[in-house]
Amino acid sequence: MIERKQFYIDGAWVDPVAPRDHHVINPATEEAIAVISLGGEADAVKAILAARAAFPSFSETSHDERIALLEKIIALYSAKLPEIAHAISQEMGAPMWLATAAQAPAGLGQLMGALNALKEFTWEHSRGNTRIRYEAIGVCSLITPWNWPMNQIGCKVGPALAAGCTMVLKPSELAPLDAMILADIIHEAGVPKGVFNLVNGDGPGVGSVLSTHEEVDFVSFTGSTRAGIEIAKSAAPTVKRIAQELGGKSPNIVLEDADIQKAVSSGVMQVMTNSGQSCNAPTRMFVPRAKLGEATAVAKATAESVVVADP
Repeated sequence: MIERKQFYIDGAWVDPVAPRDHHVINPATEEAIAVISLGGEADAVKAILAARAAFPSFSETSHDERIALLEKIIALYSAKLPEIAHAISQEMGAPMWLATAAQAPAGLGQLMGALNALKEFTWEHSRGNTRIRYEAIGVCSLITPWNWPMNQIGCKVGPALAAGCTMVLKPSELAPLDAMILADIIHEAGVPKGVFNLVNGDGPGVGSVLSTHEEVDFVSFTGSTRAGIEIAKSAAPTVKRIAQELGGKSPNIVLEDADIQKAVSSGVMQVMTNSGQSCNAPTRMFVPRAKLGEATAVAKATAESVVVADP
């Protein structure tokens, strides 16, 4: 069994202030595959203060310095794609082919997107008689879900680094292993200490601190609407900026002239991708009332054809 009980804070792997073991479960076997620690308030504050201390110098790094840093991270990430894919499949149950073809590469794509945006970005320009200058926001709390773990981590960490922000990442405690691989990559890439910090934990123990602490300037959260509401409330007293991607149900809309067999079967299979655990899975379907019976039969047959097996 994998044992990774430390947190990455201020450029080093450190023991939690008060260890609290948590088993990471492979959903395919329902067996523990790893043991981590769940952090608490003291761990989160330690990471936040490390990020705050690192911000003045990192925010003043040059455009070219941050490009070089992201390029190094991307090169190291690319070399670890198989390891990342395996970790994701084990921790959240994505079929190995999908973890290899989509889950792990999605994180890489997000990092490359941040790099490309940085290369093209103009930090200062004039508009009429006004001079506009873009600056890093500050310390960012990044809270990510388990269903597309590295995709969501990449789309938060990459832009934060590109902008010159420092950060504390709290990955889902259900799928933390890929995030810890990224922390190793960031360390190897030579990211200055305190710029990136990782604390494992749950919402009440760590997430609440990341959304309330006065030294945090920005909160980026992907997860449930319920948790998003609480984060917005928690961030309000200190007027933090927040960015949230929350849960929802996206519908298929099948029109009168559609091929029912093709449209319905395709819609059902889109739901089943990623073991049915994608936030954009179109799990509702609107069909013409006159074709409801036919559509229901096609949906039932398609769902029954899906085989659930070892990822």
